[in-house]
Amino acid sequence: MGGNMAKMMKQVQKMQSDMLKLQEELGERTVESTAGGGVVKVVANGRQEVVSLEIKPEAVDPEDVEMLQDLVLTAVNDALKKAQEMMSSEMGKLTGGMNLPGMF
Repeated sequence: MGGNMAKMMKQVQKMQSDMLKLQEELGERTVESTAGGGVVKVVANGRQEVVSLEIKPEAVDPEDVEMLQDLVLTAVNDALKKAQEMMSSEMGKLTGGMNLPGMF
């Protein structure tokens, strides 16, 4: 194995450890989404886990439970999408746009 190969392997290992560190960091970072003009608020983290869900009393209409379900679904899906985009975007900066399959 030549010097270049060893150097390249070191760079790859460094990138992998940087990516793990970044994933860890982004896992702690949160994104927020609202629906229905803010009556439903969802916060998700970089691991795409919902960490909080807030429903204001005015969103609760016993006559229209379906609307509330739709608002919750909309806010949750949007928050998860934002979390995924944040992760992809930050990882993309680290890898310089290289597509490394199976890395994240």
